[in-house]
Amino acid sequence: MERQRNSAEGALSFYIHIPYCVKRCGYCDFNTYTPQELGTENFALITTPYIEAVMREIELAKNRVGAISVPTIFFGGGTPSLMPSSEIAKVIRKIGEEFDLQEGAEITLEANPDTLSASYIDELVAAGINRISLGMQSAVPHVLASLDRTHNPHNVNKACELIKSAGIEHLSVDLIYGVPGESVSDWQTSYETALSLPIDHISAYALIVETGTKLAARLKRGELQMPPDDETAEKYLIFDEAAESRGFRCYELSNWARPGGECRHNISYWNGSQWWGVGPGAHSYFAGRRWWNVKHPVTYQTALVNGNSPELNSEILSEENKRDEFVMLQIRMSEGIPLSALTAGEVAKVAKYRDTGHIEGAGWEEGHLVLSRTGRLIADRIVREMLV
Repeated sequence: MERQRNSAEGALSFYIHIPYCVKRCGYCDFNTYTPQELGTENFALITTPYIEAVMREIELAKNRVGAISVPTIFFGGGTPSLMPSSEIAKVIRKIGEEFDLQEGAEITLEANPDTLSASYIDELVAAGINRISLGMQSAVPHVLASLDRTHNPHNVNKACELIKSAGIEHLSVDLIYGVPGESVSDWQTSYETALSLPIDHISAYALIVETGTKLAARLKRGELQMPPDDETAEKYLIFDEAAESRGFRCYELSNWARPGGECRHNISYWNGSQWWGVGPGAHSYFAGRRWWNVKHPVTYQTALVNGNSPELNSEILSEENKRDEFVMLQIRMSEGIPLSALTAGEVAKVAKYRDTGHIEGAGWEEGHLVLSRTGRLIADRIVREMLV
């Protein structure tokens, strides 16, 4: 069963991975590297050859897929806002030269609040950036310390003012809850601070402790302790109510937006549209095939300089794979899953959750499986039971 598309079949979104950070946060398991880890203190020695490799992969994409329309570009990381604005502009320009970059395309850049200045933001606007996602995480200093975050929480408000003054249309902040040492009151302080900002989008994620991170080691040593699961669930529920009261709608399990503020790029992932991930460790999906690149930036650059693909491995999605992913991703969306897309057996398996209030009764009567506020907390369980 082919997943529903939110754009034409001839569209391809681009994710550009910027794998660099000044410092690795204690909770982070992303594919990122500090200049020191790469053997240099001079950031320019890293960024210039890296962007040249990115340009080569964009050319590779053109040779692979041909003429195609690009509705969204997303610079993620890492810390994309560490890159010179001229390098960001070069990538956007290259995509526009090789492909049909749609008029009004959404072009997002993730940013650390400490890295933004008025002049840099103006340069980003001139380059074509029209959406910025700020890594806020928390407004409480001791919670940021548990996450090993280095930014000054007061700089978030300053950054937002600069971003809006520069004319950036869409502004989002990322929050993390369920952090060691974070009380319910701390979480309320964080989300109330976020909701007071001039933003139209919030992403809020429960902390997941990844093996091998500094945070995992601190927990193992007993230096920190995770809050109870029930408390973390309560934090989700009270935030959802607060966000809704301020005009933010939960359009995906961990994402809230004012009308028109939804992240079009991320929706392309959830709706199964096609995208090309540029950079080390980046994943791509096109014409029923998924592949991913080598993880280390030096290995990545070497492959492209030598005229080779940086692809590490790939898989062809079977019809069963596509259908399972459709269910797993679409159930996260506010519109839910049409009951007509499920088998009679699957409908029977999840009908009990309608009776317990985890599935909205009104949506069910209209022919859709839509998770309720409490149902979102057990989305994974519902999917597992449905697909077994």
